[in-house]
This record gives sequence, structure tokens and C-alpha cells, in this order.
Amino acid sequence: MARTALRLPAVMRAPRSREKAAPPRTGRRLPASLRGFRKRERAEPDRPPVARHTLALPLRVLAMLAAFAVMVAFAVVLARLTLQPSPASVPLTHSNLHPGRSLHAYLEQAPWRDAVKQLGGNVLLGVPFGVLVPVLAPRARGMLQVLALTALVMLMVELAQGALVTGRAFDIDDVILNTSGALLGWLVLGRRLGRAVHARVRAPRAS
Repeated sequence: MARTALRLPAVMRAPRSREKAAPPRTGRRLPASLRGFRKRERAEPDRPPVARHTLALPLRVLAMLAAFAVMVAFAVVLARLTLQPSPASVPLTHSNLHPGRSLHAYLEQAPWRDAVKQLGGNVLLGVPFGVLVPVLAPRARGMLQVLALTALVMLMVELAQGALVTGRAFDIDDVILNTSGALLGWLVLGRRLGRAVHARVRAPRAS
């Protein structure tokens, strides 16, 4: 009996012939352990190294407590110096809203000892802010933050003097001198103390 098997049309036979002609893939596959490691690398992006404090936590807390105690003592002294009534000075006191007016008056009219005492005392009142604020407030230990905080506190003190204390008056030059003292304290000691207490270093990332 003759063979009667049906042959596929040429259009349908061509893909099979191309499939047979395609060369086998010879690329090497990585072991399963290495393939999993590469997948984890793609899934987890590189994280920055963790920053840690150079000074131990107990030492930082102790330094901040000491700075807080000194600041409280300074606040008591500041209140006694600035908020104590002076009835004898009522005829001599007057408010000053123009920067430089009181400075010029002290330098031109007052004896040099009185000028040094007045101007130097206002500068010294601001020095503790520049020294202690960088230790007490790690986020505000920069120069601009310290100066802004000092100016705000001293501005409130001057407003209280002018409004509530007998024989005292508001003087913008006192605020300027106090802020200058804070800048001096920050430059000489405050920035170094703040850096020593709150400095951080990059710790190597755990593998």
C-alpha cells in the first residue's frame, strides 16, 4: 500500500526549520547562590554610612547638665543686673531706638571709666550665650543661630526694662553690645565646645 501521509504546507513548515536552525545558547549561568546575591544587590540600594557621636552619651549628658547649671546661674545674675529698679536714675533714663546713639554719647561725653564699665559690661553679659548655647542646643550651635537667640533674649529683657522696671529704659545699643559679646564668646570658646560635645563621625556600615 502506498504511503498517504499528509505533508504540511510550506508556509507552516518554515518556522519549524528556523527553530531547528537556531544555535543553542551557550552562555554560562551563575550558581544559584551568586544569582540570589545579585538580586539582593538590585533590590537594596546602597545606604549611607551611619553617623555616631565621638563622645559617649554619659559624657555628653554631663556636659549639657553642667552648661545648663551655669546658664541658670547666669540668668539669675542677669535678672539682678537688668531688672532691679533704680529710682534714683529716673531723671537720667530715656529710651533709645536709634542704633549707635548711646554708644556715641558714652564715648563722647561720659568719663572713660564709666564708658568702659557700661560698654564692656554689656559685652560681657552676652559672652555666656556664645559659650553655653552651642553645648545646650546642638541644633543651634552655628554662629547665626547663637546670635539670633542672644538678640531675641536681650531684646525681651530690654522691653521688660522699659515697660516694667523703674529707672530703666529700652536701649537698642545694649542689645547690639550683648549680641557682640555672644559673637565673641562663640568665636573664642563656644564653637569648640559645641564641636567637642556634639561632633559626629561616619561609622562603617555593617555588612
